[in-house]
Amino acid sequence: MALSTSVQMTNAALSAVRTADRVSPALAAGIAGPMFERTRPSRVVHPSEQPVHLAAERHPLPLPHGDGVLYEWGTGPRTVLLVHGWRGRASQFAPIIRELRAAGFHLVAFDAPAHGDAAGRRTDIRSWVEAINRLHLEYGRFEAIIGHSLGALTTMTAVRDGVSTRGVVGLAPMSSGRYLFDAFAHGVGLSEQAAAIQRERYTRRVFPDASDPWRRFDTLAAPLPASVELLLLHDREDREIDAAQSELLHAAHGDRSRMLLSSGSGHVRLLGADRTLDAVTAFVGGGVAAVDRIERGEERSVRTAA
Repeated sequence: MALSTSVQMTNAALSAVRTADRVSPALAAGIAGPMFERTRPSRVVHPSEQPVHLAAERHPLPLPHGDGVLYEWGTGPRTVLLVHGWRGRASQFAPIIRELRAAGFHLVAFDAPAHGDAAGRRTDIRSWVEAINRLHLEYGRFEAIIGHSLGALTTMTAVRDGVSTRGVVGLAPMSSGRYLFDAFAHGVGLSEQAAAIQRERYTRRVFPDASDPWRRFDTLAAPLPASVELLLLHDREDREIDAAQSELLHAAHGDRSRMLLSSGSGHVRLLGADRTLDAVTAFVGGGVAAVDRIERGEERSVRTAA
């Protein structure tokens, strides 16, 4: 999820928020709210992603709060689900899809409502969990689920709620839903009072019947089930989600978790970095033990052709 002021917010809009905050925190929250939920313009398919994007089988993905688009690559009994983040799209996983398809896996991904090729202009965190649950009903147990940014948080939430998988990969993950609001408020420059109002309004609209819905989206207070392994990859210079979020998740999951920190790939290019591809392919095929062997140099990953 793009959380900083780099997420297509104009200087004029940011100035309006900060000026309003000095007069009325409620007014500032009202101006900032639509910024937090805006998803358009959508991310375009990068030329390097086009061959994978065009090779997918596409299907509609009806969901309770807006329709998505479902993509599939390959066949076979071992299915891996890929979950993009805010303002992301399924095609961002093209390098990982190439690797895992060559290894014989069946890959499934989706564009969330108002993202990628899906219709709409606004959506919210519910749609990610709804999509993961829907695909779990259709495909059954996943060999692994790979989530980027917000996609990692919603993946861990869905798995803790009952979606079955052997392992989860978190690429530049966040540890809780509260982080979404705090990082956004910091990037926009909201005061604590305005941020609290904006958060309360969003919560009341999206979760009107829940007294404390964000407890569900807290993977530190309630980690993944003990049988599920976790691989975390994060860039130290990530300007969207601090790498400390992965460190917290790693500490919360103990020996069944592995964390690999890198430098120079940022929030998005992390998905195609060589170390990411090696570690993800090893983890999906053999869990944390296989990642350990790759990191020790006892095994060498064979890179597939782009």
